[in-house]
Amino acid sequence: MASFTRLLEWIFCLYFFTHIPITLFVDLQALLPASLYPDCLTDLLKWYTVNFNDHLMRDPPVWFLTFVYCEALLQLPFFLVATYAFYKGGCKWIRIPAIMYSVHVATTLLPIIAHLLFAEFPLSQQKPVTQNERLTLVSIYAPYLLIPLLLLNTMLYNPNYVHEEKKKRK
Repeated sequence: MASFTRLLEWIFCLYFFTHIPITLFVDLQALLPASLYPDCLTDLLKWYTVNFNDHLMRDPPVWFLTFVYCEALLQLPFFLVATYAFYKGGCKWIRIPAIMYSVHVATTLLPIIAHLLFAEFPLSQQKPVTQNERLTLVSIYAPYLLIPLLLLNTMLYNPNYVHEEKKKRK
């Protein structure tokens, strides 16, 4: 069980470690002026939004921008802390922050995925209209829901993170 827990910790460490540059160099382009980014990064975002028809990153609606603000202000600092905790391993103090992070991310990713799957768009707009385009985008966003759900499950049920309080003797 300990080796499986350590494997999960390495998965979480890699997830948070890779999420830092993704947030800084890609996601925050939705909030920050393009002049802050080198052409190669703005070109990367343009290539992605055109090739995958991701209208949320190309022309983000206000509701989506609120999620990006939360990513910048709440999640990004946590990515650094979580990377350290899972790299080190066995840090039981990460349990409650990880639960909070997981629940927060699930409540932001579910509406994004529902929007991608079920929103109706006029044919004149450049939005994902084919089922294949929708499923491709969902497959891009899905790991950012599935890994936090795995993290939540681990923090709630893994005996290495769940500790029973000692009962007082009478």
